[in-house]
Amino acid sequence: MSKISIVIPVYYNEDTLMDLYRDMKENILSGVIGEYELVFVDDGSGDNSWKIMNEIKALDENVHLVKLSRNFGEHAALLAGLSVCTGDCAVTKQADLQEDSTLIAEMYERWKQGYKVVLAVRRSRDENAVKVFFANLYYAMVRKFVNKNMPVGGCDCYLIDRKVIEVLERLDEKNSSLTLQVLWAGFRTDKVYFDRKDREKGKSRWTFSKKFKLVLDSMMSFSYVPIRMMSYVGALFDLFALILLISVLVEYFTHGVPIIGWSSLMCMVLLSAGLILSMLGILGEYLWRTLDASRSRPPFIIDEEIVSGHYTPVGENTCHKKSIED
Repeated sequence: MSKISIVIPVYYNEDTLMDLYRDMKENILSGVIGEYELVFVDDGSGDNSWKIMNEIKALDENVHLVKLSRNFGEHAALLAGLSVCTGDCAVTKQADLQEDSTLIAEMYERWKQGYKVVLAVRRSRDENAVKVFFANLYYAMVRKFVNKNMPVGGCDCYLIDRKVIEVLERLDEKNSSLTLQVLWAGFRTDKVYFDRKDREKGKSRWTFSKKFKLVLDSMMSFSYVPIRMMSYVGALFDLFALILLISVLVEYFTHGVPIIGWSSLMCMVLLSAGLILSMLGILGEYLWRTLDASRSRPPFIIDEEIVSGHYTPVGENTCHKKSIED
């Protein structure tokens, strides 16, 4: 019988973890999906998440706990969970109770039909209009400039085959988007649709700075648009300066208009300086990512790992200390 691993990144989710487990236990774990493994990854939470994860472990021998040494971000936490999971396929699941657990069973059935990737696509979002607008704007940008296969509503979770997991481990990318890596791999893909609920418990840690970093990572890791845009803006500015120069010379030689305008000149100088600094900032982002990749630092460090039965090594790209229960 096939085995499915459910990978759940945890970051300050003490309010929802036990409810999440009970919901999954009631709806999908009690015989619906067969053999399973729950992989909880504590991404440096500063609350009681790790304690509650151990309480869940005491209730279910199929629970696999991973604790990272600090907060590495959701991308790294998911990658850590995928690197230690033992299922024939794995599905990512958020810990905030905004997705129906029954969605996993539907994705699992699509995988058994032969799909290597199954995306859970948002059909609607029961959230405030401003948040929905900016989320849709991000996904529209991704479809336009990065990957046209990104679903219109975006996807919160996805199921991937063991072969896809092995590809993601070989990529070993930092400052990237795991969802876009899955789409980039190009395996046979299907979609299931769901209505995203509003968050009822706990406080979201998905801050503006993290969202902005996701936009930068998505654009710079999978698209040449930022670099190409710099060339276009430079060419456009050169053309504008040439037209302005010709018009000033024509005015001077045909109508005797003196070449004046200190204020307009300063505006052009400041605008040019701003554009140059912005382009240097874009180049700096690329250089930083190149430096970060050249260091060969692991994308995550596992501090503690608690499993049942036999332990499978997670690879050379992680540092870990494991604790094994018999």
